[in-house]
Parts: sequence; structure tokens; C-alpha cells
Amino acid sequence: MTAQATERKAWWKVALVTVPVIVVLGNLSGLLSNSGFGNPWFDAVRKPGFMPPGWVFGAAWTTLYTLMGLSVAMVISAPDSSWRSRGLSFFFAQLILNYLWSPVFFGAGAIDFGFLIIIAMAVALCLTISLFWRVEKVAALLLLPYLAWLCLATALNFEIGRLNPGADRAPLGITGG
Repeated sequence: MTAQATERKAWWKVALVTVPVIVVLGNLSGLLSNSGFGNPWFDAVRKPGFMPPGWVFGAAWTTLYTLMGLSVAMVISAPDSSWRSRGLSFFFAQLILNYLWSPVFFGAGAIDFGFLIIIAMAVALCLTISLFWRVEKVAALLLLPYLAWLCLATALNFEIGRLNPGADRAPLGITGG
């Protein structure tokens, strides 16, 4: 067995670290910012008709964080290349934005700023997927459900702003909230 084959087979060992770390940090971000239902500010705002039930969010994010952990483990375990380095940079940039969004949107009630963060997150995720594709196609494919969910989250963020003029605690004039 070649060294490269051995290195590629070891991705699951990396995943034993990346998956729980990403899941726990994501859950902490939501927990510390009182995200979702049960947050007095969020409970008071009008929601769009396409808003999923509250229980869906916990299940979706746990699944998506798990897929992110698997994806990044595959790329971390891949042979070093400029695509890999750039892909990892964009992955961690979007992950930081992901962890920042809940405290901004739910914790601070900053709808417009949250919208800017989620747009930047989506751009960074698209770049991540493109670069991961050049390194490990399965790793890129594992991020597609996250991209789809992020499109829904972006629409929800915008619509909550549009439906709630004056609810944004730090308005920037983007969504109308």
C-alpha cells in the first residue's frame, strides 16, 4: 500500500475529532445566543409561511455539522496542495461566520447584520465546495445539503426582516427590519 493510499484511508481518524468539535461548537453558538424558539425577541417577530417547525432546526444543524466534519476531515487527510490549502481557508472562514451568525441574529437581534453574515457565509461555502471538488469530490458533495439549507436560512433571515419593520435592533436598511 502506498503512503498516499494510507494517508487517504486515515480520514476517518481525523473525523473522530472534526465531527464532534464542529457539532459541539455549533450547538454552543446556538445555545449561548438563545437561538430559535424560546428567545423572547425571536418569539415576538412575525415568521414567513415557509418557516419549518422549530424541531427541524436542531435536527438539520446537527446533521449538517456532522457532514461538515466528515467533509473537512477528508480534505485535511488529502495530500497537500494549493487547492487543499485554499479550500480549508474558505471552509474555516465560513465556519467562523456560521458560529457568529446565531449570536448576531438571535443574541443581538441584528437582522440586517445577520443577513450580511449569511451572504458572506454562502459565498465562502460556494468557494469551499468548488475548491474541495478539486481535492476530494465526495467532500464537496457532502457540503451540498448545507448549501441548500443555507439558501433557506438566507431567505428566512431576509423575510423576517421584511415582515418586521422596526424589529432590527441594529438596522442597516437592507431587509426593512
